[in-house]
Amino acid sequence: MKAAKAHPLANLPERRLALDPALDPSRLTQTAEDAARALLREGESTNTRASYASAMRYWCAWYAARYSEALQLPVSVPVVIQFIVDHAARTADADSKAALASELPPDIDQALVANGYKTRLGVPALNTLVHRIAVLSKAHQLAKAPNPCADPLVRELLAQTRRAYAKRGARPRKQRALTKDPLQAVLATCDETLRGKRDRALLLFAWATGGRRRSEVASATLENLQRVDASSYLYTLAHSKTNQAGAERPEDVKPLVGSAAQAMRAWLAASGIQEGALFRRIRKGGHLGEPLAPAAVRDIVKERCALAGVEGKFSAHSLRAGFVTEAGRQNMSLPETMAMTGHHSVATVMGYFRAESTLGSKVSRMLDEE
Repeated sequence: MKAAKAHPLANLPERRLALDPALDPSRLTQTAEDAARALLREGESTNTRASYASAMRYWCAWYAARYSEALQLPVSVPVVIQFIVDHAARTADADSKAALASELPPDIDQALVANGYKTRLGVPALNTLVHRIAVLSKAHQLAKAPNPCADPLVRELLAQTRRAYAKRGARPRKQRALTKDPLQAVLATCDETLRGKRDRALLLFAWATGGRRRSEVASATLENLQRVDASSYLYTLAHSKTNQAGAERPEDVKPLVGSAAQAMRAWLAASGIQEGALFRRIRKGGHLGEPLAPAAVRDIVKERCALAGVEGKFSAHSLRAGFVTEAGRQNMSLPETMAMTGHHSVATVMGYFRAESTLGSKVSRMLDEE
């Protein structure tokens, strides 16, 4: 009679597992909380982290100047209301719409500017005020502290402040759109040097693929650029504001054709890039450096606009606004435009159309048409 076959695991030495103490399901351990915060930070964009840090630095500086002590969470509701009236312009005289005032003392205002917490004297833009309130609210949420920004008094004051600005005709300041004609003038400043080829390729890549955001341009890689033939590429947008999880979606594949493809081919040939970031710093002697930061993309747009002598204030976002505005001027279909830009909301993409895109509208000329 054959002996029973031993189980394959029977001869393995016995191992004792060192079990951690049971976790409390009602609370996180400090290690888990730290890990969660690290994931939250890593998932945020660089621009988001920078803007949050800047807003909190300002809060701390203002609070120290106003109350002569360090800011600690939670902040009280009266402090938030004081912050709003310090930074929102209101009509000082009921009979004079021109005279505007705020409650921030001039000496504190000057000190905040002198120490680099503000760029200029006076109240900030309304969007800046709203952003700083939102950042403080987020800080309270993360700290699991009572949130003064959610208080009905604060919310009502902010709502009425927006209405007051609207009644005075104050509107958010928008950068000028880089439509086709000014863009051509900007491209004319890009010579045949390595830097000129890089900037031409960068500007055309950002504009022609639907008005890419500066963070998307800075993070563009050769691995996501597929050459189709001698005159065209396909670029896969791996990560964007509307696809932060990096999911594969057909709408994230953008065509790069015509002059934009030619500029990209010339840049790749001149730079010798074989992998990694498409757009990089150029050091002395024509040596490639590290990948461009989003802020560097903005600086390139502003520098080239200045060299071209085009009037108006421009930023990296002018490329995105310019693409949508030009699409409106040329009566391109809204679905095709949205497919290129990546917008999911019609209301949102319509907000990018500038007033000049309606100048050629037949509806605006009905009185003159025969």
